[in-house]
Amino acid sequence: MKFSLEITMKTDLSVLPKLKDVYITMLPGDDYRQVAQKAKELVQFGYNPIPHFPARSIKDLSQLKEYVSMCKDFGVKQALVIGGSAEPLGNYHCSLQILETGLFKGMKIGIAGHPDGSPDISDSELEKAMKDKLPFADYIVTQWLLDAKSIAKFISKQTLPVHVGITGPLKISSLIKFASIVGAKNSFNFLKSNATKAVDLLRPKDPNDLINSLKTSTENFHIYTFGGLKETNKWLLKNNYAKEK
Repeated sequence: MKFSLEITMKTDLSVLPKLKDVYITMLPGDDYRQVAQKAKELVQFGYNPIPHFPARSIKDLSQLKEYVSMCKDFGVKQALVIGGSAEPLGNYHCSLQILETGLFKGMKIGIAGHPDGSPDISDSELEKAMKDKLPFADYIVTQWLLDAKSIAKFISKQTLPVHVGITGPLKISSLIKFASIVGAKNSFNFLKSNATKAVDLLRPKDPNDLINSLKTSTENFHIYTFGGLKETNKWLLKNNYAKEK
């Protein structure tokens, strides 16, 4: 199995586990130049950085060109192209628009998958958007999920490799909170139906439960730590999914 990790601009690179692929979020308000610099640092540390390119957070073509150019100059070989924030901050309203510029030529491209749907777009619109982006993409990264059945169903319909989004070992109460925030309705319902007692809400959920259910569907898993990098590191080492530094 192969694992990747998602970090933010505030993540201390010295505490990262030995996972080759490290994604860098670009949250609303983040400076794309600083994201590119973070990617440069990761290259220097021996990682394969995969910066986010959130279309709705990019002002215009000039800014996009600079961001892509900086990343390529720093040795970045891969990118995750997504829609990003709900409201456009500039000229772009969807990831397809920046994919169509051709600026990512020569890079391995991931696009977002939403097996649980999205609160910002209808299921039919999501399906059309996925089909439109396929010619530009090499693989799909899903939102974090917990319902193995919905994930396996989604994977079975795709023509590209799917990297399944999972969380580190977080308390179910925390997972319910994050599920409601991102609109992961199937995962939200799954969590509530499986937390039968108050003590269940405080017990960390082992990601291996989901991984073992999906081993026949995919070998790629993408970890969202939600601030729990320390516990995620312990879990990775315990299961021999990563090596000590």
